[in-house]
Amino acid sequence: MVRNPLTPEERERGERLGQLLREARGGRSMVEVAATAGISAETLRKIETGRAPTPAFFTVAALARALGLSMDDIEHRTLGPVRKLPVAVP
Repeated sequence: MVRNPLTPEERERGERLGQLLREARGGRSMVEVAATAGISAETLRKIETGRAPTPAFFTVAALARALGLSMDDIEHRTLGPVRKLPVAVP
């Protein structure tokens, strides 16, 4: 299966996620946070560096729990301003 290339917005969002996770990790090691989240340190490294800019939902949820972040906080800090789609009025 060939994966479609990521858009610039998806790459930028992945970079923001990586930065947020690095900041939240603080002085804790990648190995410690990854083990707490139940993922490999290599996966965490790829997410933090933007090499895996679209991680699975459950991976992000596990990292949020391990780092004491809410999913709402992750959404607001990685998505930026969300464009509202027009709603059709009957």
